[in-house]
Amino acid sequence: MREKILPLLGLMRRANAIAVGEVNTGGAAKAGKAKLLLLASDASENARRRAEGFAAGRDLPLSTLPFTKEEFASAVGLSGGSMAAVTDLGFANALLKALAEEEPERYGAEAEKMAERYARFRAGTQVRTKRIGKRRTDA
Repeated sequence: MREKILPLLGLMRRANAIAVGEVNTGGAAKAGKAKLLLLASDASENARRRAEGFAAGRDLPLSTLPFTKEEFASAVGLSGGSMAAVTDLGFANALLKALAEEEPERYGAEAEKMAERYARFRAGTQVRTKRIGKRRTDA
């Protein structure tokens, strides 16, 4: 599991698709940019309540990772973060799919919901190839 999920977290960090830390996570959630909230397995009760507050009323899934704060921080290359917000829907889908492959009873339902959400997103963003309107000519 670690060989698939931890590098994905690092890739998200390099792609600037994850906000790490309580302040950044809260900002992304309040701005509507967060697609998935992540919490380390050994996060404090205060951090857990804050993350639940960020997710409340926003239709934002909150998922507890099977990694400690140190493992999570080393994967993303930052220190002192017990929570994060994934800001890209494709990365959120890939992460939950990888988690569900390892622990289907724990992450299966969340992964299915995220896959449906991602499918709706992909269906709505098809590129139009037909040109609309008159074409200018320089005769």
